[in-house]
Amino acid sequence: MSDWFEPQRPRRVGCTVDIENTAERLHAHVSLDGYDPEPGDEVIVHDAPVDVPFGAHIVVRREATVIPASRLGWLFSKAAGYLELTELYEVGFQEGRPS
Repeated sequence: MSDWFEPQRPRRVGCTVDIENTAERLHAHVSLDGYDPEPGDEVIVHDAPVDVPFGAHIVVRREATVIPASRLGWLFSKAAGYLELTELYEVGFQEGRPS
């Protein structure tokens, strides 16, 4: 029963941090080496760059700590994600012809 409430052991993994701050793109991506995060998992990237000047694109190697969610945390995250997604399905109808 304790599986439901206790998270698994944290794991240290290598990662690639890709950050771009240009007129064409603004993004920050983290790719974990050999780990595919599940809903509810917590990922902490150590020494990640926090200030990327305009016009720059950097790719750096860092280390990350992954804290897998407990079973209950995984279930809650899946349900919350599903409920958030259904908000996008809101549709409205009006009488009359479109203008």
